[in-house]
Amino acid sequence: MTPTMIDTQVVVLGVDTHQRTHPAAIVAADGRPLADREFPTTTAGYTEMWQWACGFGRIEHAAVESSASYGAGLTRMLTDHGVTVIEVNTPDLPRRYAHGKTDQLDAYAAAMAVITGRATAVAKDTRGAVESIRMLALARTSAVEEATRIGNQIRDLCTTAPVEFADQARQARTIAARAAFIAGLPVPADTAELSGPAAAFVRAARSLLERHRLARREVGSLTRELERLLATVVPTLLSRPQIGPVTAARLVITAGDNVERMRTEATFAKLVGAAPLPASSGKTSRHRLNRGGDRQANSALHMIAVGRMKSHAPTRAYVERRSAEHKTKKDIIRCLKRYIAREVFRDLTTDLGTLDKLWDRLASLAPQGGEW
Repeated sequence: MTPTMIDTQVVVLGVDTHQRTHPAAIVAADGRPLADREFPTTTAGYTEMWQWACGFGRIEHAAVESSASYGAGLTRMLTDHGVTVIEVNTPDLPRRYAHGKTDQLDAYAAAMAVITGRATAVAKDTRGAVESIRMLALARTSAVEEATRIGNQIRDLCTTAPVEFADQARQARTIAARAAFIAGLPVPADTAELSGPAAAFVRAARSLLERHRLARREVGSLTRELERLLATVVPTLLSRPQIGPVTAARLVITAGDNVERMRTEATFAKLVGAAPLPASSGKTSRHRLNRGGDRQANSALHMIAVGRMKSHAPTRAYVERRSAEHKTKKDIIRCLKRYIAREVFRDLTTDLGTLDKLWDRLASLAPQGGEW
């Protein structure tokens, strides 16, 4: 292949990502398979893949499976090289039934999904503040689940408390009451005999309570850090009624740093499962809830809608008006979620767009060489 052909031929890179290796395939713009090869999931492996792929032509688009998990590192590298990374999640089942399934075939199928237009969703950019929000939110969710799990274990332990503590333990009906009860138990000596159920109960209860308190402190600390970061990244979104750090984080994570990849608010509504689906028949004309999309983001919209229905005066007035029109509660919530999705998209576009401009401004002010 001559240098002129390499410079002018446009090819698509398809990658079937895995934990240890990434099978890659090169497909010409007219659909001709050119080559395939497997690379390790290391920085050197990503560089080697890029250099190999560039030997077949100009790469403008890359199709990457699981771009936010196994393919996250590769996606960041390709984005840094100016390549538009397209997320490929669902396999082409008819093609798989006809041609079988291997990692190399999946890589070719991913590239063909971009060429044929079956895959069009731009992958999320994980190089900015939104990725930091995702990590903090992940740690907070884990801490909440840990605190809940230990709290349930404390409840079960108190339910089966030995006769010496049974009456006191069963009177404590909340986690706070159980914590106060356990904290008042005598501290066993390090050499105490634990063969008796009463002594073992005290030792186990105090151990669980200590870990529960640690988990709750982690939840509080991570929530404060998350709120500080969100106040910097999406201040407009946080100012909206009934949108706190947890719901804001879920919505920001779904959108990603490159919110412009969603060209319209309708695209965002579909992504979060708030775009209504037609469900009409005969003389009945109606829509129903969309059960697709990101379910965590949809759950955040639901919590915002329910909260506003209880305490937000304009929303309460809207609910009363729609109820007078004989709309069901489900239909009203569906309409509210669609409105909130539109509001959230505008706020995210404003906040993340401002953040992008700030980073561009800082980059332009950097000393020669690009580093401070």
